[in-house]
Amino acid sequence: MTSERDPRLEWMGLALDQARAALETADVPIGAVVVGPDGTVLGTGRNEREATGDPTAHAEVLALRQAASARRDAGDADGWRLADCTLVATLEPCAMCAGALVLARIPRLVFGAWDPKAGACGSVFDVVREPRLNHWVEVFGGVRQAECAGLLTEFFRGHRR
Repeated sequence: MTSERDPRLEWMGLALDQARAALETADVPIGAVVVGPDGTVLGTGRNEREATGDPTAHAEVLALRQAASARRDAGDADGWRLADCTLVATLEPCAMCAGALVLARIPRLVFGAWDPKAGACGSVFDVVREPRLNHWVEVFGGVRQAECAGLLTEFFRGHRR
């Protein structure tokens, strides 16, 4: 009997590491990684809105920027096109981040916890599969959901008394 490990579970572990690191700067614990076609991590990100005062410093955006930069540094003139990559995030991306996924041509999204208040990848909106846009994203939600949701629940329990 062979047992193949699902790489999405391991990638989510890397995103969870980023989410935990966000706690060090009192940011909402959301993490993301961009994984290349060979499984190499090209970019990582964690929420840094509080740390930087930048409202666009979401984990997904920072991971996409880092991945595109890594591609450019490797000599890929079209490095911003992440058309063979997967983005892994601990929380369903918001509208801004979902739009960034579409613009970066990411073909696959893996996320942990669903966001019933602001999710834009199937919950509240479905930006990544909007038929009027020029690119669509395959979505795998609920990966290590309990861990991802638990980290957020614990964070907000300490901030909303």
